[in-house]
Amino acid sequence: MSAHPDLTGFSALSFDCYGTLIDWESGLAADLQPLIDALPSSHPFRSDPSLAVRRFNDHSEHLWATQPKLAYDANLTESFRRLAREEGVAADGLDDGAAARRIGDGPGRWPAFGDTVDALRRLGRHYKLVVLSNVDEANIARARAGPLAGARFDAVYTAEAIGSYKPSLDNFRYLFEHVRRDLGVDKDRGGLLHVARSLTADHVPAKQVGLRSVWIARGGDKPEGYGTGGDYEKLKAEGKLGFEWLFQTLGDFADEVDRQFAEKAAAK
Repeated sequence: MSAHPDLTGFSALSFDCYGTLIDWESGLAADLQPLIDALPSSHPFRSDPSLAVRRFNDHSEHLWATQPKLAYDANLTESFRRLAREEGVAADGLDDGAAARRIGDGPGRWPAFGDTVDALRRLGRHYKLVVLSNVDEANIARARAGPLAGARFDAVYTAEAIGSYKPSLDNFRYLFEHVRRDLGVDKDRGGLLHVARSLTADHVPAKQVGLRSVWIARGGDKPEGYGTGGDYEKLKAEGKLGFEWLFQTLGDFADEVDRQFAEKAAAK
């Protein structure tokens, strides 16, 4: 018998993409490297690029809140420029400005985690699959044709289409309305389960709107692995988290789903 609550009653899964399906922190770190290389050898970013990723993310999240209609590619480029300016580096002097422009198309080429595509294929045997992502339309199209090729999605809802960024509750209301209309899935009848890595962008608002959720931690349950996903212990102590399942990887989650459906079939 499984130690996890029942996963077989849902008809659709909604996924965060970047950080859950796509290894966006590693991809972002690589795209920040020209800026990092321009800093003095003693700068903390040189020895720990994850610090640059986190500071970049601070700028990006500020823009989510203050310029919610700014498309994600432009958000990334502007965040790069702000981080460079903050560090005293001329962004337009990095590869003649190519570094700032290149980061804007990063979401279309950053790699998927090694378990992602296989897990999505297996999960797609049991559920309809939906993406709810803080991304622009052009980049998600490139990601689907590139690092996510081979995975099926029944619907994709982007921040660009919605006009705001998670953790805005408007994004989740949009999700509920559209999966009901587009896929016949009713969140209020228990048909939808949200699957995400980010605590702050996904799991905190999911609890606020009563959406059941799975945490794909990818190391984020330990302080050294928090990254940009949020401080797990702090958010837990504040009572802001309500996820019912925790798996380290999407592959682990798919394994449990396969086990539960097999057990259910065998019991008939």
